[in-house]
Amino acid sequence: MSKKILFFLYGISIISLFFYSFTQVDLGLTFTRHLILQPIQGLFQNIGYFNRPLSTYLYIGIMTSLFFCYFYFIKMTENKLINRKEIWYLLIISTIFLSFSYNMLSYDLFNYIFDAKIFTNYNLNPYMYKALDFPGDPMLSFMHWTHRVYPYGPIWLAISIVLSYAGLQFLAPTLIIFKLFMAGTFIGTLFYLEKIFIKLSKKDALTRVVLFGFNPLVVTESLVSAHHDIVMIFFAVASLYFIFEKRYLISSILLLFSIGIKFATIFIVPAYIFIAKKQLDKWYLFAISSCFFMAVAILFASFRTEFQPWYLLWIMPFSLFLTKKEYIIFPFFVVSIILELSYVPYLFIGNWDAPIPVIRTNMYLGALFIIIIYEFLLFWRNNKAKNIS
Repeated sequence: MSKKILFFLYGISIISLFFYSFTQVDLGLTFTRHLILQPIQGLFQNIGYFNRPLSTYLYIGIMTSLFFCYFYFIKMTENKLINRKEIWYLLIISTIFLSFSYNMLSYDLFNYIFDAKIFTNYNLNPYMYKALDFPGDPMLSFMHWTHRVYPYGPIWLAISIVLSYAGLQFLAPTLIIFKLFMAGTFIGTLFYLEKIFIKLSKKDALTRVVLFGFNPLVVTESLVSAHHDIVMIFFAVASLYFIFEKRYLISSILLLFSIGIKFATIFIVPAYIFIAKKQLDKWYLFAISSCFFMAVAILFASFRTEFQPWYLLWIMPFSLFLTKKEYIIFPFFVVSIILELSYVPYLFIGNWDAPIPVIRTNMYLGALFIIIIYEFLLFWRNNKAKNIS
């Protein structure tokens, strides 16, 4: 495949994802009352809610195209057929474009906005009040999880309040401001990852950026659904960079910010302390330990509610520090494909009722089994080759 064809196909895939996201606009949400635009919104919703087979096929087609591009981006970057400027150009343009998409397949963004609204509009504490305490608020007509009080860290609440004030209490601009902020932390995460990888192994730096930045799961959960997990990861990766620079005070502050977003990165503190002491010669052990600690965090979160696809954002950046790319490229593909396909039953049926939870769990376990077998065989093969030599 030529570079131009790849860029064109990726652009079409991103544009398709953008438009497809509006098929999932909640039926209780009206973005505009304009006589021309309102029927267009209804047309998209009709596909998502009343022609579910077509919606499902469109989603599968878009994801297939994105993973196809993802494979070739990795391959062509490895073969030095795409340069750094082109990669960053595509990343920035697609990120800005998807910042204006609808947060399909997740209502969390509305919860972030309403949690801040409790403070900015009602002058009350979100840790003590929940959305259901304001039955007259129009946002309740399209929100989910209205029964819980604020579950996240104070840093995210402070950021959300600032973004809420910036949106002037209007939903559409506030939604865009939140998404633009998520997009900024996505680009920031890639920026600091690349700076670290250049220090460690310059020849592999761009490939590892591509592994994360063009991954369809990362793109969908960070930019489209706009989960604030990417904000937590941004501060954690920035903290790691400043450990590398031996600026430990800034690093500690950034790590505290990360923990103050969603608490999960408190599990990774031992790995950060370890690498701060050992520095450059122990990055493989850092990768193993950080992935292990974040896996424990995912288990805790999954037991508290249930496993969610965007939880993989907690592990993926740290797995990039494994010294051999062969240990991460295949797992990235398998996990990402399975997790993106786990939305298919919902898109086709229209709810999360049984047997969908069982289907999704079996898909997750299948992916985990495949990866464990792959990693074991790869490790066994490499050890065998080492012993022979």
